Amino acid sequence: MTGLFSVFISICLLCIFLLAGKILRVKIRLFQNIYLPSSIIGGFIGLLCGPFILDILPETVTTTWQQIPGILINVVFATLFLGVAIPGVRKLWSQGGSQLCFGMVIGSGQYFVGLLLTVLILTPLFNVPHIFGTVLEIGFAGGHGTAAGMEEVFLNLGYPAGSALGYMSATVGIIVAVVGGIFYINIAIRKGYCRNIDASKGIPEFKKSGLIKNESDRHPIATATVASESIEPLAFHLAITAVAILIGWAMLAGVKNIHPVLEGFPLFPLAMIGGMIVQVISKPLKVDRYYDKRSFDRILGVSLDLLVVAAISSLKLDLFIANFWPFMMLMAAGIAWVFFCLIWLAPRMLPVNWFERGITEYGMQTGVTAIGLLLLRLVDPEYKTDTAQAFGFKQMLYEPFFGGGFITATAPFIVIGLGIWYSIIFAALIMTGFFALSWFNGWVNINPHRTANR
Repeated sequence: MTGLFSVFISICLLCIFLLAGKILRVKIRLFQNIYLPSSIIGGFIGLLCGPFILDILPETVTTTWQQIPGILINVVFATLFLGVAIPGVRKLWSQGGSQLCFGMVIGSGQYFVGLLLTVLILTPLFNVPHIFGTVLEIGFAGGHGTAAGMEEVFLNLGYPAGSALGYMSATVGIIVAVVGGIFYINIAIRKGYCRNIDASKGIPEFKKSGLIKNESDRHPIATATVASESIEPLAFHLAITAVAILIGWAMLAGVKNIHPVLEGFPLFPLAMIGGMIVQVISKPLKVDRYYDKRSFDRILGVSLDLLVVAAISSLKLDLFIANFWPFMMLMAAGIAWVFFCLIWLAPRMLPVNWFERGITEYGMQTGVTAIGLLLLRLVDPEYKTDTAQAFGFKQMLYEPFFGGGFITATAPFIVIGLGIWYSIIFAALIMTGFFALSWFNGWVNINPHRTANR
């Protein structure tokens, strides 16, 4: 198999593994109880069939899989702000400011913890490069897509293991998000931290198998805004997404001309900016009225599912095994940090509905946005708190910088350009700056009352 036909067959196989992951999610109770996404399960099935274990797949298939995540991440980021009415800064700050400050402390703290551990312990003991410390935020706050987008960056900086470790970091992050999140939710319910769920109700028995059996529970996944006789509605939204990506691609040429070190700068954060530009321009042209957010969400969701399956299936286990011990120590430090933020920092930095807001941020900072919203649905199934809106506003200000934004994309360059100690100081300044900002806005309470006010 060669050419486009090989790509076609490779994508078909990814879909088969994704379907197999879904079947296992339906059949195996453990996977349901920890809410493990079907894409993660399918990815490990693909990894089992790959060259490092059973080796039953053609080499052209696995080679194609290695390239797919780096392509699809541009689609994911281009759709983030399409179909979203961007509110004014004052409204964003008033309703999402405390959530933003909390998120920035966690995100920048992942760099602080990762880089500090690297320079003090991991580099002296295991001789890993200093940019190894950026793998924590790339995998946890960023996810598989961000790790895919950073592959070219690590290659250009002479550290090809970085992307493979980023994929594994993202995999660990999602497992920590769902397993740790479910575990702490059960504790929070018993202690009365949740506003709308108590111990008598427990975690609602829904969305475990992921099969919507009752007609009354089913809902439309998109709305047609253009007549299919003129253009297929999904094709229309794909075309808008393509415009956003091409705008980002045009900007990428300018970024690469700034300095030779930026030659490997990734496309995905610029594709996100391209999406914001398209959205802003569309409003005065009155084109945005034909944008359906749920259609863009479907494009994002399909791309992300296939991306995760491909990323895990094509993991380079030899690079992972070669860095096993420093990687595990980095993961342990990262897990300790995010749990500290959830258990100790969230009640002090989030003035209202601290647990609902904290568990949502925890899910996003270790897994992906969808995991954060999943955990929110478990503790606030009818969105009776203001968490969903606050989190959404926070993402508008957060995503352009961390979790796949410009700071994530440039972090390895910053570490090499400034040096690791200045990078650590930079991360510490961001942490303390946003904590101070939260303090001066009156959102910090050093002695919080953890029990929810019902």
